[in-house]
Amino acid sequence: LTPGLVSLLVLFLLQRSNTSLVRLNDNGYEDLVIAIDPGVPEDGKLIEQIKDMVTTASTYLFEATQKRFFFKNVSILIPENWEGSPEYKRPKHESYEQADVRVAAPALPGRDEPYTRQFTECGEKAEYIHFTPDFVLGKKQNEYGPSGRLFVHEWAHLRWGVFDEYNEQKPFYSGKSKKIEATRCSTGITGKNRVYKCQGGSCTENFCKINSTTKLYEKDCQFFPNKVQTEKASIMFMQSIDSVLEFCNAENHNQEAPSLQNIKCNFRSTWEVISNSEDFKNTTPMAAPPPPPVFSLLRISERILCLVLDKSGSMSLYNRLNRMNQAAKYFLLQTVENGSWVGMVHFDSAASVKSELIQIKSDSEKNKLLESLPTVALGGTSICSGIAAAFQVIQKLNPQIDGSEIVLLTDGEDSTTGSCADAVKQSGAVIHLIALGPNADSALFPSYMVLIYKALMTHKHYTLDHHEEGETEDNHTHTQKHKHIHTPNSPPLSIAPVNTKDWHGCLSKKLKKK
Repeated sequence: LTPGLVSLLVLFLLQRSNTSLVRLNDNGYEDLVIAIDPGVPEDGKLIEQIKDMVTTASTYLFEATQKRFFFKNVSILIPENWEGSPEYKRPKHESYEQADVRVAAPALPGRDEPYTRQFTECGEKAEYIHFTPDFVLGKKQNEYGPSGRLFVHEWAHLRWGVFDEYNEQKPFYSGKSKKIEATRCSTGITGKNRVYKCQGGSCTENFCKINSTTKLYEKDCQFFPNKVQTEKASIMFMQSIDSVLEFCNAENHNQEAPSLQNIKCNFRSTWEVISNSEDFKNTTPMAAPPPPPVFSLLRISERILCLVLDKSGSMSLYNRLNRMNQAAKYFLLQTVENGSWVGMVHFDSAASVKSELIQIKSDSEKNKLLESLPTVALGGTSICSGIAAAFQVIQKLNPQIDGSEIVLLTDGEDSTTGSCADAVKQSGAVIHLIALGPNADSALFPSYMVLIYKALMTHKHYTLDHHEEGETEDNHTHTQKHKHIHTPNSPPLSIAPVNTKDWHGCLSKKLKKK
């Protein structure tokens, strides 16, 4: 990093990330986040139905991927405006913006289609899955099928970048045989092409007519799969068919159909795309069935954070103290959210509390904290003393340190940091470290950074000592590569197909189409 990055580093370091936390470990997906939108009315059944959906999906996913993948642990993020419970924990890194699945009201009233926000290329991860509360609660099963199966359909969009094997704009095509076929995969899915018109409580069924211009069926014609099927593929066409347990592969893939999968993935089957993913390459089939998912319930609450600032003698070198204060000032004025609780601790060979936790409501509280920034650098260095004091500050407001945050700014010239590693690990706190000076590399990283990376999954930034006096925030850049633009009302590219359970005979109501 260039010398003057400290201030803006803090801005991006301490803002909540919008990047998915999901990782694959021993065939299991860990740290999946499902977030409930604050606008959703409180309903305990919703949490239980999310658990049921994911548990069912895990088994279906395991079989569909030839015993390769399952959901290992999942965090359900509960809104702050829902009533608290002893079983709810504070989030650490999890936030609504970076949730893999969002449970929120439909963009348009009455439109409960599950979808994945997918504006990426074939094989690339999408942004997030959107479910409505009514869908999760099972109120739309007649239209979209079992929620667990549909979750796997959407997960394939999200994680592996595959696309639907139907096409709402081109529901039929004429193949090499000159026969009109429904856009689907595989062609082993049987059914009939009909025009259904429903009015009041009755429906009429008519054969489809051929359009003289397109040589395909008329606009209102739809393909209705038969109730009894034997074909196993494909999940990306219609996972709600009872017999469907697999993705289309190279042997049964329908390359003639104008499906989105063919259009976006150069006529490759969904299984070929999945098989080429990093997930697939890094795993082998499991010999035994996987355990059920483990769920954590996290309730969003005010941010609790303590600045831990190094004022030891080595901080007087290379303008480190001034740069540290600049970073702290930038964080307080530009980054910390109103409603957050912020405290401050200084340390040299010992620690001193300069501000207990105060809730940020306006610039008044921020300015009060700024008055407590260190002005003189003297003495030895005891990082562990600073962290211990920060824990005490936090516990005065919240006995549970878990999920609270510490922003540690130090040059790292302390060889005793390993003495508090276990305590920090067990605390569950999130440590953000900004290391100032080259000696941080030798003194701080061996003991403390192992903890940072392996146990806390927190952030570290390193800055050089050579500082240009004329540098300002305008020259700064940042090292965060994650970019996420949240526009929830934008139209989705991938929407789940409706169910086929009632797609035979006369329907009781008009089927919903995207």
